[in-house]
Amino acid sequence: MKTFQIVSPDDQMRPAIADKINNLTKPKGSLGRLEEIALQVALIQQTLTPTLQKPQNIIFAADHGIVEEGVSLSPKEVTWQQLSNFLHGGAGVNFLCRQHGFQLKLVDAGVDYDLPYEQGIINMKVRRGTANYLHEAAMTEAEMELCLERGAEVVRRCYEEGSNVLSFGEMGIGNTSSSSMWMTYFTGIPLEECIGAGSGLDRAGIRHKYEVLKKSMENYHGDGSTRDILRYFGGLEMVMAVGAMLQAAELKMLILVDGFIMTNCILAASRLYPEVMDYAIFGHCGDETGHKLVLDYLHAKPLLNLGLRLGEGTGAICAYPIVDSAIRMINEMDNFAHASITKYF
Repeated sequence: MKTFQIVSPDDQMRPAIADKINNLTKPKGSLGRLEEIALQVALIQQTLTPTLQKPQNIIFAADHGIVEEGVSLSPKEVTWQQLSNFLHGGAGVNFLCRQHGFQLKLVDAGVDYDLPYEQGIINMKVRRGTANYLHEAAMTEAEMELCLERGAEVVRRCYEEGSNVLSFGEMGIGNTSSSSMWMTYFTGIPLEECIGAGSGLDRAGIRHKYEVLKKSMENYHGDGSTRDILRYFGGLEMVMAVGAMLQAAELKMLILVDGFIMTNCILAASRLYPEVMDYAIFGHCGDETGHKLVLDYLHAKPLLNLGLRLGEGTGAICAYPIVDSAIRMINEMDNFAHASITKYF
């Protein structure tokens, strides 16, 4: 069984960090969330001068057996087609990575296609898509453990390359269904409130999706443990993202959380290791039904609300400049004593 050594940041530095922020040349608290973010990152890094180094966005991709039941408007071949689009720089996440200086890593967790690994896709394929969890577990325990380890391995590579901040994205037709299943099991929120349009289902399509997932719940006879729910209803790319997030927290890296699917991944990760939440910044509240509910359950405060529902890490990368501003604030603003300004709060 894959385990991680995750501890919350040492809180002893909090007073010193807060004192530095409070004595910058501004009214106390006047930079709001920027001050909160600066405090969080400084605690993670245990320094009064935190930095953001070599940000990377990791996209895990895989196919889902539940797509056979017509729960998605898009056919499953879109998974590998869009992965090819990422590779050639034409997707939404690509322009955002270019704009904000992120390196993009593409990881095949379980795509049902022979991908061109020689062009830069990282081959971590566990199997060619999950099984259909309407009838059986999406993956075996061994496959789940392999996903956790391989997700962690990708993060270790980023860490060795000098990164200390990561965002995570996904590509997998059908993965909003799997996310809805994790959400209802891990939060207790009724399934119907966890289900949305995904890539564009109409009202009838959403109802059909609900009926399929409801029947999948009725057919489940596992032990209800976190790990069993992970493997029975999860996507290979989703479990790999869970392993990646846990490894990032163990290495004391900053985790930028994207949309509905990645929020459910950190929800799952927090069920295994609650301390992972100390390392997370939530990029945005997306337009997928259920995203606000799961964010509220986690007591998460997303930085943006732009009506996004693309995934890929796009919302997390959009929020990155706000995090950068917080770090620039704590490092670049002068303090009252040095600037010879009377405190005005």
